[in-house]
Amino acid sequence: MYELLVLLILVVAIVMVTARLKISPFLALVGAAILAAFAYRIPLADVASTVTTAFGSTMGNIGLVILFGTMIGVILEKSGAAISMADALIKVLGTRFPNLTLSIIGYIVSIPVFCDSGYVVLNSLRKAITLRTGVSGLATSIALMTGLYATHTMVPPTPGPLAAAESIGIADNLGLIIAVGLPVAAISALAGLAYASRFNKSQWTPLPSDDHNDISELDYEQLRASFGKLPSPALAFMPILVPLVLICAASIAKLPSHPIGEGTALEILSFLGTPVIALIFGLISSTFLLSGGSKLAVFNEQMNEAVRTAAPILLITGAGAGFGAVLAASDLTTILSDSLSGLGLGLAVPFLIAAALKSAQGSSTVSMVTTSALVAPMLGSLGLDSELGMVLAVLAVGAGAMVVSHANDSYFWVVSQLSRIPVITAYKTLSVATAIQGTAAFLTVLVLGAVLL
Repeated sequence: MYELLVLLILVVAIVMVTARLKISPFLALVGAAILAAFAYRIPLADVASTVTTAFGSTMGNIGLVILFGTMIGVILEKSGAAISMADALIKVLGTRFPNLTLSIIGYIVSIPVFCDSGYVVLNSLRKAITLRTGVSGLATSIALMTGLYATHTMVPPTPGPLAAAESIGIADNLGLIIAVGLPVAAISALAGLAYASRFNKSQWTPLPSDDHNDISELDYEQLRASFGKLPSPALAFMPILVPLVLICAASIAKLPSHPIGEGTALEILSFLGTPVIALIFGLISSTFLLSGGSKLAVFNEQMNEAVRTAAPILLITGAGAGFGAVLAASDLTTILSDSLSGLGLGLAVPFLIAAALKSAQGSSTVSMVTTSALVAPMLGSLGLDSELGMVLAVLAVGAGAMVVSHANDSYFWVVSQLSRIPVITAYKTLSVATAIQGTAAFLTVLVLGAVLL
């Protein structure tokens, strides 16, 4: 009971200091790790090494993956590639089904680009489609928001799923996570889309605009013009498709049946499909999107921005791993295993913990990092210690990390303010939408678990 009480106090403390006092989640997690080590009576000589070893191991395993993925995302955002991809999808899908079009665009764009940035870049497109089709702006906002959110929490190389995969111990098989995560995220996005369609004819009064200089306030054609000549759709999609294809192809090649044999071809494809190598090729392909007088200067500037964006995520991920290592070294894991083994909760445990942390402190990434560190030692007792079980655990964490987005979440404010949705309306619609899509994702994971585990 003492160990569980300590864990509860630490989790509440992490939430309070990050949400109320606005202290960095990195510092909160490091502090929680040290306090946990003292509370669980880990030998003083082992405290620092337990935290730093886990931190270093995590950085070694996924640090470069997160960094290269962020670099690709920044280039896609700054080059206008996201707009080019959106234009290409509109040509294929048309504007007959505006909500579906926006949901699919968001679903694809958010695989490498943060959902917040994706919404900022695509908001002008959303407004243009809204005006062109006469559908309520509330409906198109929800459709784009939920499409972006689905892959943001469930499909690598977004940092949250990567961090969860590393903590849970399945980071060496990202291809399987992608293969399972994409359809689960699609069902999640479809749930959000169905909810968005309820508001097609909704009558509501948008808030007045306060910022006439923001990129999101540009007319769509003005936004397109601001990027100059847009890259071709083929070049725009390449930085996403190259690493995904390489990672998935390597996973297929390494199946027990060895579909391409066991010789040099397998060795080469396994190398190319290593996440770091695959993302390096994705980054190389993204350099064809660069434009301007000095491409090298533009590249260096965007890489510096990517490093600044990735740095806090890397630190939070490493600190979460250190916190998890302390918990794993204590008696807590045995107590939790004994307590949970007979309850048959399985996948509900990572989902509920992630949902509680997400609702309490706001950040989906912090929720995924913390939850995966907490549940990793329990996988055996939850019946999730197989390779597929660990993949489903990552997706259950991702589903919980969507439930729910509200006032303590930056994404809630990005969507509500750019779409000029009043706060009370945003609570009734945006927050509900994330609850629906997160629950739909979890139910899908549950069905997969019942069939496959």
